[in-house]
Amino acid sequence: MINIFSFYHKKITHQISILLMGCIGLFLVSCTATKTSTITKDDGVLDFTIVQVNDVYEIAPLDDGKWGGMARVATLKKEYKAQNPNTFLIIAGDFLSPSVYNSLKYEGQRIRGKQMVESMNAAGMDFAIFGNHEFDIKQYELESRINESNFTWISSNTFQRDGDHYVPFTQTKDGQTEPLPENYILHLKDKDGTEVNVGFIGITIPFNKAPYVVYTDVFKAAEKNYAALKDKCDAVIAITHQAMEDDIKLAKLIPGLTCIIGGHEHERHFAKIGNVYITKADANAKSAYILHFEINKKTKQVKVKDKIIDVNETVPIDSATKVVVQKWTDIGNKNYASLGFDAAKICLTKGEPLDGREAYIRSTQTNFTKLIVKAIEKASPEAEVAIVNSGSIRVDDILHMPVTEYDVIRSLPFGGSILEVEMKGKLLTKVLDIGITNRGSGGFLQYSEAMVKDSTSHTWSLDGEAIDPERVYRVAITDFLLTGGESNLGFLTKDNPDIVKVFPEYTDKDDPRSDIRKAIIHYMESLNK
Repeated sequence: MINIFSFYHKKITHQISILLMGCIGLFLVSCTATKTSTITKDDGVLDFTIVQVNDVYEIAPLDDGKWGGMARVATLKKEYKAQNPNTFLIIAGDFLSPSVYNSLKYEGQRIRGKQMVESMNAAGMDFAIFGNHEFDIKQYELESRINESNFTWISSNTFQRDGDHYVPFTQTKDGQTEPLPENYILHLKDKDGTEVNVGFIGITIPFNKAPYVVYTDVFKAAEKNYAALKDKCDAVIAITHQAMEDDIKLAKLIPGLTCIIGGHEHERHFAKIGNVYITKADANAKSAYILHFEINKKTKQVKVKDKIIDVNETVPIDSATKVVVQKWTDIGNKNYASLGFDAAKICLTKGEPLDGREAYIRSTQTNFTKLIVKAIEKASPEAEVAIVNSGSIRVDDILHMPVTEYDVIRSLPFGGSILEVEMKGKLLTKVLDIGITNRGSGGFLQYSEAMVKDSTSHTWSLDGEAIDPERVYRVAITDFLLTGGESNLGFLTKDNPDIVKVFPEYTDKDDPRSDIRKAIIHYMESLNK
């Protein structure tokens, strides 16, 4: 007898199995269709971001920790890279010098920008060019800094001398030595598969005539390297370290440039010449330019969005970079303390910002140079005239209140004592005249306001009385000037017959004349009362 129940049970089970298999099949087809529909397609558009800084001489924040600092720059790079992996950090020259660290030693050698390269490596620097101050240091020191760098240097018009010829600077990594590129192509790809090439050139002002450096013509080098890149790249960017007027000239000369990322001025600048953007941030990373680029491969168009960000206390400090910065800060503070300085101590609490920018102090008097001269006068009350060379002031920046002892140290990193000498009037006027002809160089002299040169008769007077060529005047002067080492002042030495007397050097560390920086600090402190 047939088991009717068993028969129908098997039949129903079979039908349910077929139904389930059909559902599963439909589900899998549906999933496949869904997966296929979410696969991104190359849209021909790619975005990338550049974080720009320039003229950065300090690794730690300035103005009582309020502004700048490489650890804050590192944060900006990380934040924008989190939004877009195609984000790059660029410095447009001037970072190895001037710096108070360059006069200090670590592990038996002059630091000479080592602290900056190590901090920039930690911050994730991607590209750099030479500024004029990179050539303040010796050739072998510069070579060491380049080799220590984890970022790419681009040099289109700056080379090293090799006998009667010139060759590229080089970088050695993992035993391999390669010339620094005159131009560079960065290949980018985004998540949907769009691929673009971005070209870079690096231009440096022929300002510092170090004997080992050769500059080729800025504009010819730019044209040559742009021509080499334009047919291979979707955008070409010039990273420059030169005057704004030359950046504008460059933008007019090569209108096909996408952007000029510039440095040298120390103050923020922006211009748009035709379709070429020109951007410069404030010195010492007190601000950073954020540049967003959108390249459309189909239309061949490049859109640029720019904004400048104040790098202040609102920007968090990156912990990893902070460790490196603190290491070098501790090294510096130990050195300063051995010289009798307290780097963190405030010595001037109020007043107008002090202008120590090189372009100004080497051609005129500023409120900062006047303060320095008055500090020398106060330290040497018996002297009738005070003289200091502008080249001893290396800060190339504006000091904002409050001013600390570290600000004074970094302003005059070489220090040196104040000497008092008796010299004849004819030598005094000769020195001052040459100081004027040295305009534009470190040999441009800053001197007491009581000394005045008549623009008509071209004669000098002191407190309204004409300088007597044979009279002996007591002059306070920096020890370096009396070595004859300044430009066109080789005759200014202790052996000059018109120097009647050189007073003993003040070696007591409590005497402000023992170090010009102590004289400045003492004078600043007197202004707070």
